[in-house]
Amino acid sequence: MATSYKILGQAHMTTTSDTDIYTVPAGTETIISTMIVANIGTAATTFNIALRQDGDTLANKHYVAKSVPVAAEDSTTLTLGMALEATDVVTVAAGDANLLSFNLFGAEIDV
Repeated sequence: MATSYKILGQAHMTTTSDTDIYTVPAGTETIISTMIVANIGTAATTFNIALRQDGDTLANKHYVAKSVPVAAEDSTTLTLGMALEATDVVTVAAGDANLLSFNLFGAEIDV
């Protein structure tokens, strides 16, 4: 089984809508190691992170972080160590548009 360590997803949020930033490829399992949420703006805001199976409608059970505050010009680093199966999805949202950037790191494992 080949393992690829990589940037899994990156997004600068220009909206407050839920946005999928990573979907596990078919034939692959993924270990999410770290997510960094950077507030590049001059105002405080919040963020959400949800993990869900592909096809699931986003619901309260999917959130691993909900309305978490992040100060202006600051960042939050989350060490997750979460395992995802093929077609699982990472969804994020920002409390305010144009303030947050999300960076997701981990390993994809071919199965």
